[in-house]
Parts: sequence; structure tokens; C-alpha cells
Amino acid sequence: MFGVTSACAMVLGMAGIGAGPAAADSVIDTIPVGDFPNEVAVNPFGFRAYVANTDDDTVSVIDTSTNAVVATVTVGNEPRGVAVSSDGARVYVTNRDDDTVSVIDTSTNAVVATVTVENEPRGVAVSPDGARVYVTNHDDDTVSVIDTSTNTVVATVDVGNGPRGVVVSPDGSRVYVANRIDDSVSVIDTGTNLVDATVPVGDRPIGVAVTPDGSGVYVTNNAESTVSVIDTSTNTVVDTVNVGYSPVGVAMNPFGSRVYVTNGDDDTLSVIETRGNTVVETIPVGAAPTGVTVNLLGSRVYVTNGGDDTVTVIAIERCFGSLCFDFGSLVGGGSLVGGGSTGSGGTASLVGGGSLAGAGSAGSAGS
Repeated sequence: MFGVTSACAMVLGMAGIGAGPAAADSVIDTIPVGDFPNEVAVNPFGFRAYVANTDDDTVSVIDTSTNAVVATVTVGNEPRGVAVSSDGARVYVTNRDDDTVSVIDTSTNAVVATVTVENEPRGVAVSPDGARVYVTNHDDDTVSVIDTSTNTVVATVDVGNGPRGVVVSPDGSRVYVANRIDDSVSVIDTGTNLVDATVPVGDRPIGVAVTPDGSGVYVTNNAESTVSVIDTSTNTVVDTVNVGYSPVGVAMNPFGSRVYVTNGDDDTLSVIETRGNTVVETIPVGAAPTGVTVNLLGSRVYVTNGGDDTVTVIAIERCFGSLCFDFGSLVGGGSLVGGGSTGSGGTASLVGGGSLAGAGSAGSAGS
């Protein structure tokens, strides 16, 4: 990784290009998947993306080097959220209508365990060390904590009313939960499995993402078409960003410089520049977009479109002055090693078949 990165930096340096890159985004593919795709996650090495298809009880497995579905896994009833373990070996899927989490072995694309949780599970996120999975249970206002070594629930945490999106901080010390009905974010201390703060946000929060350094959390407010920005050192909202109509999913790029927001009712993706918290681009995608994830290199964004049963693939170019590079296809079409990511993060590619390691900066909203 260091060698490739250094080579890129050397080429840019020889070209006499400055150090402040911008991003240019374009839709490069649309992938048909299952019926009403909801959430999407990419494994840490980025060569696979996993899509929860709500209306046909399946997960589509996408080869990101070809942007084609290579497997379809039957899971529980009405799958919503999806997250990948930190080693890429397991995928966790929330099944809303049977109150379970399906555990998929990624080497065989088969369900190897089913974990019973509480009423109407939606969002799901994996801790950075892969030891715990956090599941929001919308209809009983709790979060189930699963021990991944035993696939059993080891704690149930009371949170706000109508929990949806969930994300784990990069250091694993905090879990942030968007509570749709009481317009708040619950902050869970993972050491005690207790809520140690509740942050009022906008109207009907759904999606939640955390910055790579853990200093900020971005929350989509579906009913008022905004994103709340939380300072995690004070657990207060420090900014509010106007986006498209009915925002749902949210994902952070690995550099902390861009936030991507799906706008469910105007079929677009808002791109927020975190320095200044302003929308710098609006990208048309498919019908009724919901889930979104970004790869580790920040070179690919994947968006699920529930209204037309597709996934939109967006290429992110890094621009230095007037010179732009698509780092996702710098040497080939896939990735450096191949692997996974957690929550809604993902990866694209650098050398050959999938991606580098997985971003994992966004949780699953399980909309």
C-alpha cells in the first residue's frame, strides 16, 4: 500500500501539482439486483459488495471488479440492514419481519447462524475489532449487542424511540444510534453498554455516519431534508446542512473530506464538503435511493435504489488543479488485495480485482 501511494504522490509531485485535491464524481455503472434493495456494505478489501433486498428476502453479492452479481443468498424475512466483519469473513443482515440477524459465511455465501434479537431489527454495525455487532430494534427502542464468537446476544441497551441507523466510533468506545421518532441520537458507552448522552437533532433522523477521527457524527433528518453535524467532544449539534428531499442514508469518505447522502424522494445523492459543511455537488442516481457506502480509497460510491431494484456505481476522481485521476482504475479494474468492510463502508480498486481495505465509516440505517 505504501509503495503504491508513494508512487502516486511522486507522479503528482513531478507534475508540479499542489497538495489540495478536489473530487469529481460521475456515474459509471448501474447494477440490477434483487427486489427493493435497501442497505449496502463492502468487504474490507473491497472486491465484494453486499446488498440487502427487502422484498425477496435475499442478499445480492456483487463482484466490484466487474460490477456483476455473482451470488444470491437467501436470508430471513424482509432484510434491511447489512454489515461486514472487519476481517471480511462474515456478513450480518437484519431481518425486520422475523426479528433475527442472519450470519453469512463469505467463503461459501451461505447462512451459518441465525441470531434472535428484539422487535423489528433495522440497522446493524460491527465493532472495529469484529468482536461485537450492534443491532437497532425499532419497535421496542433497544439495541441488541451480539458476541460474534458465539453469535449470541450478550446485552440489550435501552435507547430512544424508534432507533434506526447505527454506527460505531473508530476506536470502538462509542455507538451512535439515530432515534427516528423522538428526534435524537443516543450515545452508548461500549464499556458499560449504557447510554451516556442523548443529542437532540432534526426531524425524523434515520442515517448516521462518523468521521475517521471520531470527532464528528453526521445524521440525516428525513422529514426536514437536512443533515445534523454533531461535535462528539461536546455531544452537541454544531451545524445543520440543507440537502435533497427526504434524506435517508449517509456515508463518510475515508479522508473525512466528503459526506454522501441519499435523497429518497428526489432520486439524488448530495455531496457535502466537510470543511464548511456545504453541498458541493448533487448527483442523479436511481429511483428512491436508500443505502450508500464509500470504499477505503474514496474512489467508488455505491447507492441502492429501492424504486428500480438497482445499485448505482459512482467513480470519484481526485483532482489536483486541472489534472484528475480515477484511483479506482489506476492500474486495473478491481482492488489491491480483495476483502471487506464494516457497516456501510466499502472499497473500490487499485491494482486488480476489487479494492484495498474498506472504509466502514457509515452505519446501516436499515430503512
